[in-house]
Amino acid sequence: MEIRGAVPTAGLTDGVVTVQDGVVASVAAAGTPGLSGAPGAPGTVILPGLLDIHCHGGGGHSFATTDPAEALAVAAYHAATGTTGVIASLVSAAPEELLRQVRTLAPLVAAGQLLGIHLEGPFLAPARRGAHAPWLLRDPDPALVADLLEAAGGAIKIVTVAPERPGAAPVAAMLRAAGVVVAYGHTEAGYDCMARALAGASGHGLVTHLGNAMPALHHRAAGPVAAALAAAAGDAASVELIADGVHVDAGFTRLVFAAAAPGRVVLVTDATAAAGMADGDYVLGPLRVTVSGGVARLTAEGGAGEGGAGGGSAIAGGTSTLLRVVATARAAGVPLADAARAASAAPARVLGLSASRGALAPGMVADLVVTGENLGLRRVMRAGRWLE
Repeated sequence: MEIRGAVPTAGLTDGVVTVQDGVVASVAAAGTPGLSGAPGAPGTVILPGLLDIHCHGGGGHSFATTDPAEALAVAAYHAATGTTGVIASLVSAAPEELLRQVRTLAPLVAAGQLLGIHLEGPFLAPARRGAHAPWLLRDPDPALVADLLEAAGGAIKIVTVAPERPGAAPVAAMLRAAGVVVAYGHTEAGYDCMARALAGASGHGLVTHLGNAMPALHHRAAGPVAAALAAAAGDAASVELIADGVHVDAGFTRLVFAAAAPGRVVLVTDATAAAGMADGDYVLGPLRVTVSGGVARLTAEGGAGEGGAGGGSAIAGGTSTLLRVVATARAAGVPLADAARAASAAPARVLGLSASRGALAPGMVADLVVTGENLGLRRVMRAGRWLE
């Protein structure tokens, strides 16, 4: 099978991606001997399948569930929009509830229907809790982590921790020993604390939605944003960015891409059940959320916003798809090839999947997204099969 169009991540304005037996056989310029030469649809753009490592829900469904069918409905919604692989993110919950959710999702990870599980709590800073219930937050707890790892059977891939909380360092070491990526975020940490935490990750550190749920960058108090950017610039850490036009603005998006080493920016959605849905009332964990104008915010007081302090106005996750985030980053001035890699190759690197996912290259799984010039979705292929 041959798919023809511009392939930005391969530097081709007119290219052909050849797929055989579910993998990419070749990526070459149109006109290369041996290719059919059949024209593609005008304005066709071919991107790698997108990978979202921070996603709570979509299409009216949530990953915070004990119903496998609901979790699969989230994955199906995002697959249909171009996200061919997704991590199931869970908000803070009581230990017994979190264990039930992990046990529900783990078999789906084992079956390849999800890329893994991300625990975005409960080891977060109360003052930077965002849309996490304050009564559920706690210091990093080795006993709870051991129970969660046992319940997951290898399915937990990422855990977010506030590095300043007591016990953060030993729990981070415990998670890394189990093969889990430790992400630092929802934090009040200063520059030095964040820098030490990322240095301890030996190049494998991650920052949860940079700029959100942490002190703002300031020239006399550089804080965790500056520490994260410095680490990313030195190719020593990766940073998530919710470049949806709501969580960060175009200038911050340009700054992060300009500062970070190639491949160190990871575009994410932080999508909730409200993604793809009409304005209205939703829930995120135990908290009520109101979506107005496509922006989700906590309905009642009780949360500190993702940008810092706040009450009912706190942003409560995203409502976008990853393809829309790529388009928004492009509109902010990021070259399309860089934005696409930040939603494919960069998350694959974080998850240790670079040998098989995240790029259009010979031998890679044939996950791809076909769009128009303005990134309007046309078709999605996963493992060599078109999704209907």
